[in-house]
Amino acid sequence: AQPMAALPASLVAASLLEGKISARGVLAMFIAVAAFSLMDALLKVFAAYYPPMQVTAMRAGASLPFVFLPLIWAGRLSDLRPSRLGFHLLRALLGVVMLITFVYALRSASLASVYSVYMAAPLLVAALAAWWLAEKVDAGRWLAIVVGFVGVLIILQPRPDGMSLWTGVAAAVSALCYAFVVLTARVLARTETSSSMVCTYLVVVLLIAGAFAASGWVAIRSSDWGLLVVAGGLGWVGQHYITEAFRHSPAAVVAPIEYTAILWGILIDWAVWTVLPNGTMLWGAGLVIAAGVYVAWRENRSHGTLATQAEADQR
Repeated sequence: AQPMAALPASLVAASLLEGKISARGVLAMFIAVAAFSLMDALLKVFAAYYPPMQVTAMRAGASLPFVFLPLIWAGRLSDLRPSRLGFHLLRALLGVVMLITFVYALRSASLASVYSVYMAAPLLVAALAAWWLAEKVDAGRWLAIVVGFVGVLIILQPRPDGMSLWTGVAAAVSALCYAFVVLTARVLARTETSSSMVCTYLVVVLLIAGAFAASGWVAIRSSDWGLLVVAGGLGWVGQHYITEAFRHSPAAVVAPIEYTAILWGILIDWAVWTVLPNGTMLWGAGLVIAAGVYVAWRENRSHGTLATQAEADQR
């Protein structure tokens, strides 16, 4: 999960200014979403055997080699030096809670149903940015945010074939923490390199989750080591291709593709666990997706207007 959290703000801004639709960028986003969805499916597999805190540590540890080795190869280890350590720690603490609650939700709920709640995170980002970062949110976006939250409530409503109360709360808390992770990333991107943000995040998550999981650590089965490497590799593939997507296509085009994760969740649930979503979950997910796409479109249109005005001012 959380594919856009570590994206450099400058890259997203550049995609907004570029405004060219590239098939390469669209394809890259589809690959990124598929990679993250398959990684999350592996986390669900791990969650059936290992405690959520341990799965969180395993997920962070599996990703670190794929982040460090390219930097070592390129001789760019100096990029890892953080300048705002306190903010990095805050972001990592939020990340620990985000991952633990996400894994907890995956233990008893389908991948698609957890994704349906999790995909409300962009709506939370828009709402919280108005409060924390003093970003302007127009009436249309506020209405879409409310509609999206109604969709989440439809998904979370108690019913025999739906999520349990605590599973739903865990998924909602995970989405809320993800939103805060994205907001802290926006602040950090003003002074930090993307490599510093990603590596510091993973290291601190590994240390914190590992420390809490140590007393109840379950020995990793020999058959799971290969899956751990695959999970780390999928995380790297997802991060690489999402970066490529925003490099080659405007954010307004590629960002909504993230919602295809729900389709991947439905497919994986059916193929691996023979589970299919019910109509209520699909109805709620539809509201969340529609609201999220509208908010993304309005935000990118707003940024595009600002960019056009900036170019006019320079002339």
